[in-house]
Amino acid sequence: MTVVDLEAAIRWYTRLFGREADARPMEGLVEWHLAPTFGVQVWADAGRAGRSTMVISESDLDDLADRLRRAGVDHGGIQAATTSRVLPVTDPDGNSIVFTGN
Repeated sequence: MTVVDLEAAIRWYTRLFGREADARPMEGLVEWHLAPTFGVQVWADAGRAGRSTMVISESDLDDLADRLRRAGVDHGGIQAATTSRVLPVTDPDGNSIVFTGN
């Protein structure tokens, strides 16, 4: 995910994922390791900020929607999709995060 202000994004993604970042492997880059073979990188790139999209499978969308609301992460609620439900979220730079599940 590309962002303009990395420190502001770190605060927002910390609320989104419910925990601090796992690594800062280099200047301008931060990582959350969400599973042994899956993670999210957020990096400062003002020229490309707001053009990223990711989809993350979530086992309990209702719980996630409630947690995000309590953490101050705005979203429009869970929506029905063709074969599942989705919880779309947009970060402050306009990047799209779509949680999907049943």
